[in-house]
Formats: sequence, C-alpha cells, structure tokens
Amino acid sequence: MPLIVPQGLWVKFRAAQLQEAAGPRVGQAGQGEALRVLIIGDSSAAGVGVATQTQALAGQFVASLSPQFSINWRLHAKCGATTASMIRMLSDIPPRRYDVALVALGVNDVKNGVSLSRYLRRTALLYERLVNDFGVRLICASGMPPVQDFPLLPDPLRWALQSRARLFDAAHRELIATRPACRYLKGPLRLDPADMASDGFHPGPAIYAEWGQLAADLVRRHWPDRRAEMQVASQ
Repeated sequence: MPLIVPQGLWVKFRAAQLQEAAGPRVGQAGQGEALRVLIIGDSSAAGVGVATQTQALAGQFVASLSPQFSINWRLHAKCGATTASMIRMLSDIPPRRYDVALVALGVNDVKNGVSLSRYLRRTALLYERLVNDFGVRLICASGMPPVQDFPLLPDPLRWALQSRARLFDAAHRELIATRPACRYLKGPLRLDPADMASDGFHPGPAIYAEWGQLAADLVRRHWPDRRAEMQVASQ
C-alpha cells in the first residue's frame, strides 16, 4: 500500500494529460437495414489517444457496420466516467429508442477502488436503464482490457490492477449471462505497447480499429433479423 497509493495518484495524473478525440458525436452512415446505435463509456469511448472520432472506437465501430446497415448513431462518453456516473449521465441523452448499445466502462471502477458488489449492482442497473428507458435490444458490453499491458503502470500497481480487472471481468461475464439483451464483447487479448497512445494508458489507432471491428462482428452475429420477426408476427 505505501507504494500503490502514490503510484495510483501518479498514474491518474499522467493518464489525464490527453484530450478526448475531436469531431462529431452524432451522425448517419452506411446503407442497408436501419440501425440506431448508442455508444457510451469512459475516456476509451471518448477516443482519448487519437486525434479524431473517425479514428476512435465510435468511428471504427460505425465504419465497420456501415456496409450492412444504415446507421443513426450517438456517442455519449466522458473522461473519468464510472458506471455510477454514467447512470446519472443517461439523463442527459435525448429521449429516443436505440437498437444497439456499445458500452465501454469499468476500468475506472477498478482503478478507483469501487467494490465488486457495488460495481455489479450498478452495472445491472445501467443495463436495465438501457433496455427499459431506451428500448435497447442488443447491448455489446466490453470486457476489461489487459491492464497488465499498459506501459504506464509500474509494479506493484500493475499487479494490483491486473488482479482486480480479472476478478471484475469474470463477475461481469456471469452477470451478462443472466441478461438476455447483453452480449460479452471480448477485446484484444494482448496489447502491443507500440500501439498504445503516447500516455501509455489509452488505446492508439490500431487498437481502436480492432476493438471497433470486434464490436461490429458481435452485432452482425447477434442482431435479430427484423424481416423474420415481421413474418412471424404476420402469421
């Protein structure tokens, strides 16, 4: 603890040096079946580590889906966001229905010392809000990143955060399994330090591109076929 506490404060200071990616946070793209997409999360969802939203998670996710879907999308993300703060921030999103939500949260809960039980309760509430208040039918819930690969983290803080992240991720997967609308989004298993942002804590362009592609693949595997649903309803 005498080492971890000052290391944590130093990491928090260093990780806050980069700005959120510039560019629109709402838009339309693609062709095909209409799909309303909401992306929410922390600094990783906000695109910290790259210059523009086109390079960030939202831009890469939308670009990967656009050959098959006509996408109306909105990004709602903020540096330092936790699961609790995102629940409060949902009130700032204009009321409307969305088909798919991409969620990138949890690292700040791990880093800030939130208890596992509280994290799970808040995460369950967040998913309930997305389904009940926004009509989301498919939630792509990002798993924890491989924290041990973050170049910024010194030991023993690296070991402590890695252990907590793995514990939280396993419990999160169990929670997701009980939620019919949720699917676990496994991100990159290893991170090349050369692909990280200059702060050694946030993703760089290559990681965002892979993450966005994996999320789009998850949507393509699990998004309901509306035409089939309409045919069943008409019978």
